[in-house]
Amino acid sequence: MKIAVEGCCHGELDAIYSEIANLEAQNGYKIDALLICGDFQAMRNEADLEVMACPVKYRAMHDFHKYYTGEKVAPVLTIVIGGNHEASNYLFELYHGGWLAPNIYFLGLAGCIQLNGLRIAGSSGIFKKHDFRLGHYEKPPYDNRSMRSIYHTREFCVRKLSLLTSPDVFLSHDWPNQIDQYGDTRSLVRQKPHFREDIQKGELGSPPLMGLLRNLKPRWWFAAHMHVKFEAVVVHEKVVQVRDREAKVVKEDNPDEIKIVDDKFKDTFAAGAERSTGTKAIPTVIPVPPTNLDKVHDDPPAIIRTETNFLSLDKCLPGRRFIEVIDIPSSDPPTTTTPTTPQLYLDPEWLAITRAFQPFFSRTKHQPAFPPESEARALVATSLAWVKKNVKVDTEGRIPVVDWQRFEMIAPGPGQSKAGVQPPYYANPQTEALCRMLYVKNKISPT
Repeated sequence: MKIAVEGCCHGELDAIYSEIANLEAQNGYKIDALLICGDFQAMRNEADLEVMACPVKYRAMHDFHKYYTGEKVAPVLTIVIGGNHEASNYLFELYHGGWLAPNIYFLGLAGCIQLNGLRIAGSSGIFKKHDFRLGHYEKPPYDNRSMRSIYHTREFCVRKLSLLTSPDVFLSHDWPNQIDQYGDTRSLVRQKPHFREDIQKGELGSPPLMGLLRNLKPRWWFAAHMHVKFEAVVVHEKVVQVRDREAKVVKEDNPDEIKIVDDKFKDTFAAGAERSTGTKAIPTVIPVPPTNLDKVHDDPPAIIRTETNFLSLDKCLPGRRFIEVIDIPSSDPPTTTTPTTPQLYLDPEWLAITRAFQPFFSRTKHQPAFPPESEARALVATSLAWVKKNVKVDTEGRIPVVDWQRFEMIAPGPGQSKAGVQPPYYANPQTEALCRMLYVKNKISPT
């Protein structure tokens, strides 16, 4: 599939879709889908602006409202995650994912969907240590604190994502911690000198995301947030099958190791040189032990990858490197029944994880204790059997998103809300439909 990847959107949908049209005309191809890595800014009306955490001078409606009201329609299937400059109230209404507008799908605060067999997972928001272990306590009206903490990544979401079998693509807004050590670090510092101190301290990026990268081993990882194009390759411990079908680990050096010769870096990295290799796992906030290959859910199959390609892109501005087109083959071999146009399907494994973890979904600051990993996987396996038995599928055994979620305009468009006042909570039918499908309580409502 031909996939366009965009860094930070900042509400500039018209410019992004125009750039896609230009690329298609210049190169004679058709883009199947667009992935946007956060700061999407889904402002439906002026009231939504009151919830976006940024200086008032940067608050602007931009373009999304035109796609929300139907004035325009997204010309390419668009899949997005959230960042740290959002209409966080609207995104939270679709906590489990759903259509923000026709042809624009939000993965949720954490999620995984299938695009014609391509598994795409993602994590919204950014990492802040002081909020990581809290529950999702934020409710409208938001104060200055909760307006920001609402987009801070939670351990609850990371633990759910850690139970996935390897997706093809992972989207995040934040960078995985120390991903800078797997690409051209010197070039990165030349472009962004203020990164130098965080790089020296090993503090650039999110530790939980690096934990996910190490454990999920996606083929591609796309990100944004830093407003710079940066590429890296993370070489994983090599896993091979042996006669008794247990996993055997073979460690190799990272051929893409970057040797820092700048004197200002030399002493810092001499004390922790293992950061620059692909042989030693970087410490994570919540380490997830490797899983025996026989214990992974039988659907989808375990996929063994030796490396992950990382790409972060800039924000949408003239002259910036904010979009790139990549050919990504599906893990599923094409068949005579494979859709010729891009189609979204709910991922059975993610549905099972959502159902299994619903008892641990907290709407207060207190986060209940999580089960041990082995117990969590057993819960997911039980839930996956339930999903296979109870969730309606099409003739090919897939779960089309449109069978369960359809866009509805539930909040007013521009000019129909009171400026300067935060919006009320709108119960989204898509969230309610997904909860009904899984027979779980809808905990998104603030009441």
